[in-house]
Amino acid sequence: MRTAQLPGDHPIIPLPKIGVLLVNLGSPEAPTRDAVKAYLKEFLSDRRVVELPPLLWQIILRGFVLNTRPATTAHAYRQVWTENGAPLAAITAEQARGLVFGDNVIVDWAMRYGKPAIADRVKALKEAGCQRILIAPLYPQYSGATTATVNDKVFEVLRGMRWQPALRTLPPWHDDPAYIDALKTSVARQVAALSFVPATIVVSFHSMPQSTLESGDPYHCQCMKTARLLSNALERELVVSFQSKLGRAKWLGPSTEETLARLGRGGTKSIAVVTPGFIADNLETLEEIAIRGRETFVDAGGENFAALECLNASPESMALLHAIVRRELEGWIPPD
Repeated sequence: MRTAQLPGDHPIIPLPKIGVLLVNLGSPEAPTRDAVKAYLKEFLSDRRVVELPPLLWQIILRGFVLNTRPATTAHAYRQVWTENGAPLAAITAEQARGLVFGDNVIVDWAMRYGKPAIADRVKALKEAGCQRILIAPLYPQYSGATTATVNDKVFEVLRGMRWQPALRTLPPWHDDPAYIDALKTSVARQVAALSFVPATIVVSFHSMPQSTLESGDPYHCQCMKTARLLSNALERELVVSFQSKLGRAKWLGPSTEETLARLGRGGTKSIAVVTPGFIADNLETLEEIAIRGRETFVDAGGENFAALECLNASPESMALLHAIVRRELEGWIPPD
């Protein structure tokens, strides 16, 4: 255990325990219809995620969505499930294990929806003696439907505590030089390992309703800045698109699916797709892009397709996470 020496004749005392909680979106506990239904019910009931009038949305959710979508989504999960469970959960756990800041810092992880639950892990850190906790939502670009809802849940947990730990939250890092450098390194390494040279690199972000942009959410602007900085770093033009639209309302575009089809029809034979809005591979990257995206591109006339891995627990990813988390711990832990 690290200790601090007070001036004079005071004894050496242990440094207070610090908690770091990495948080990502979440996954069902199993690739089954019932598990997916439970997960989607929690996820899609969050008013930060779906901003329709609650009564109207619950009628749609319970009467239609939860009776039709779970079977399809469970099938998709079965195609990407690993021996360690859902890819997102397995990678987030690996990222947490790889972060070390000293004996007095406990690094843990949680999912906003599903398990391990934020409430359980915050309470566990408190019971382990953590007097200060850094909450680290693993979303490079800020949105009310991602970063904000993580913070909401944490504050809800603290509201039920008589003795609360001190709290910090990790800000978005969409334009952080360490993030852009990590993306550049990852993309360059993976492209160099391909058996073909991609004529086009598509940068696909998760979409959001257009109304979020009009309401002042910075997500779209931060995605575009990430893409611009990555383009500059790679010294090549990138094609930006947005994926995973849900429902009939207008969402941020252009659509990734439509972009892949357009490129294929237009004579582009070789492309690579990078998804920098995700720091860990998940259903949207491994099934929607790597499987269905490939099919869309090839069916439209394309030939060579590569879905590049997210940063995951690569050396560049761990260096990035260590840098941004360590920066937010300043004043709580001694300098390196």
